Amino acid sequence: FPTKTFSFSRPFETYKRCPHCNQSYMPSPGFYYGAMFISYIFTGFLFLFLLGIFIIGFKISVFKSFMILLFILAILFVWFFRISRSIWANSFFIKYDPKAAQYIKEKENN
Repeated sequence: FPTKTFSFSRPFETYKRCPHCNQSYMPSPGFYYGAMFISYIFTGFLFLFLLGIFIIGFKISVFKSFMILLFILAILFVWFFRISRSIWANSFFIKYDPKAAQYIKEKENN
């Protein structure tokens, strides 16, 4: 991502290609569709855990607990978006190739 993690200016902008090894970050249309499921699973379990802590541990009402979770989601939405895309791409499909990176560096130097 060209901007910082918690940057709210252009939060969804991504590189089309890696600036170091020229790997494509968009191998096909709809490639990041699976990242949506990772984000959903991650936030779902996290919020169920937090909801349980708020209601059972701190005796906060269900309504107030959901308001706190909405506030947390509003702040961390960009982070959830970016981490799920990174996990989807880097853990499953896109691998760093040091030979390709070295080839690109040599090509730039010549």
